[in-house]
Amino acid sequence: MRFKIILEEDEEVGGYIASCSGLPGCVSQGDTVEEALDNIKEAIQVCLESLAEDEMKTCMIKPSCKIIEVIA
Repeated sequence: MRFKIILEEDEEVGGYIASCSGLPGCVSQGDTVEEALDNIKEAIQVCLESLAEDEMKTCMIKPSCKIIEVIA
């Protein structure tokens, strides 16, 4: 998957702040551009895992909902 990242220099503290516009609240930081990008990649994975868990929990309480795994 590809995500657009907003990368901005933190003028107050130093380093860089990275956020993923496609995943509200998915933000990370790093002392260098490379570190900030590595950290936001990890944050995106955690955000996606959390969203998947939340969807499964919601589905489990609905009798009409089925969880089916596919390979894409």
